[in-house]
Amino acid sequence: MAKPRIGIALCGSYCTYDKLFSQLVLLSDKYELVPIMSETAAATDTRFGKASDFLSRLESLCGAKPVCSIAEAEPLGPAKPMEALIIAPCTGNTMAKLNHGITDTAVTMAAKAHLRNSKPLIIAFSTNDALSGSAPNIAGLLNRKNVYIVPFRQDDPVKKPRSLVADFSQIPRTIAAALSGVQMQPMLSYGAEGEAPTLH
Repeated sequence: MAKPRIGIALCGSYCTYDKLFSQLVLLSDKYELVPIMSETAAATDTRFGKASDFLSRLESLCGAKPVCSIAEAEPLGPAKPMEALIIAPCTGNTMAKLNHGITDTAVTMAAKAHLRNSKPLIIAFSTNDALSGSAPNIAGLLNRKNVYIVPFRQDDPVKKPRSLVADFSQIPRTIAAALSGVQMQPMLSYGAEGEAPTLH
């Protein structure tokens, strides 16, 4: 029996990549993973690592070459449909584009094409301005049909009081819930990272 196809789209919050990659090991046992990477993320070296290394690691974990252009991403809707698409990490910049219908990267094109099929789009955001500039975009996406959110928390309330980051350990549970049309609850995560929420 064929595994369900799940898109894995990465934006430029490079500090969360290791957390995501650890989840891909688990997800690959259950799903066929379709890797997608924004053009900026695929070409930018940072203190967290080289872009080429991230691309190689993503390809190895997913078993497929990452989609890194608008032209490659567009067929993921009608021609090569997926059961779900998760953007992890989703930056504040990408959230703004999703909320306002701007399609100018491989990730936003993949999301637009995917939503044509009325399938779940799952967002694991990571942004330092979630409780300031990005707050209206988070609110807009929360009200969007077929959009689901990975539970999140303040990652550093003292030094970064406006920052929110998804609990990447909850990605498998959030995907499973979204495939059943259910938003994972609670969305606000208060325990230590990896601690399972008490509700579903």
